[in-house]
Amino acid sequence: MAFVGDSVGRNQMQSLICLLSRVEWPMDVSPTTDDYFKRWKYPSYNFTIAAFWIPYLVKSKMVDSIGPSHNGLFNLYLDQVDEKWATQIEEFDYIIINAGHWFFRPMIFYENQNIVGCCECLLKNVTDLTVHYGYRKVFRTAFKAINNLQNFKGVTFLRTFAPSHFEKGTWNQGGNCVRTKPFKNSETQLNGTNLELYMIQLEEFKIAKNEGRKKGLKFRLLDTTQAMLLRPDGHPSSYGHWPHEKVTLYNDCVHWCLPGPIDTWNDFLLEMLKMEDMKSAKDERLQVQTN
Repeated sequence: MAFVGDSVGRNQMQSLICLLSRVEWPMDVSPTTDDYFKRWKYPSYNFTIAAFWIPYLVKSKMVDSIGPSHNGLFNLYLDQVDEKWATQIEEFDYIIINAGHWFFRPMIFYENQNIVGCCECLLKNVTDLTVHYGYRKVFRTAFKAINNLQNFKGVTFLRTFAPSHFEKGTWNQGGNCVRTKPFKNSETQLNGTNLELYMIQLEEFKIAKNEGRKKGLKFRLLDTTQAMLLRPDGHPSSYGHWPHEKVTLYNDCVHWCLPGPIDTWNDFLLEMLKMEDMKSAKDERLQVQTN
């Protein structure tokens, strides 16, 4: 099982490792010392979990560590999938793919090696195409890459965007998340950019699912958006480190506490895997009866 995407995807993988620790602790079988690309194996179950930290899914490059808004400036090559994950996943039975929060940074968009626009890059003579343009193109490219794999026969799960909960400022301007109770449905709603990104994911997922069906590939939707919108109380804020560590961090209202609400993602995933297994068994029985 491969988790492909940003650090929130890695957060889900960490949750899964914690949950599975009740039965076995995995062996580190990572082919590299790079913490962004890790693999753990459960020998008793012949089960391997891998993490591919690829926040943009496509080829990208930081061109300015500061950028116009002091959180970097990145080149995104929207028509080129990042091969660091795309060349490695054919061996996996399940892919959980995600992307989101890194798209709130300034970006320059490339297609066919040419600049086609940007998002908040503030460069002269470069059209601001907004985050929505790049986000759609990224998922289209990633899904196309999966559908074009020669030997992949697994199931791809799109884990939908999980909104952050910064209040009274952005992540680098003093924003924080100090609520101690979930929202009620009547207290918040998905809107603005969060809604746009969510809808883009659904639209591109539908296209990829239809294309994948023609090739015998399966796409499934792990929809966590509305559930997590209601959980402003589930983030580490300023406590995302060991008590003995003397560090100063930005308030973290993007990632999720462990244990915490993110554990439900793996509850959802487990039920979806059970349903997948039941469907496969049913299809095999029907095939035997037909023959």
